Amino acid sequence: MQIRYVLNSPAKPSGLLRKLAALLMTVAMVGLALMFSAVLFAVIIVLGAIAWAYLWWKTRELRKQMRDFPPREVQREEKAGDGNVFEGEAIRVDKSRDVR
Repeated sequence: MQIRYVLNSPAKPSGLLRKLAALLMTVAMVGLALMFSAVLFAVIIVLGAIAWAYLWWKTRELRKQMRDFPPREVQREEKAGDGNVFEGEAIRVDKSRDVR
């Protein structure tokens, strides 16, 4: 016994009505997909706004403290020398490695 699969079977001719129904179903499925994607996008936007508002509300006291706190002056310690800075390159010669 053999089972044969025939694509364009003459038992079910594809007529204009069948093609129209397939087109309508495709348009309906695309419409549903767009609708659900729009709803999903809106939910993501709303959840993001809620998360941002929550973090903004929880950090308001910290932001106020940072605004009111005076800037700290950077104090540098003077090292030995007169404070002049010389730019350039230096090469360190390790004498213990040169002796063989």
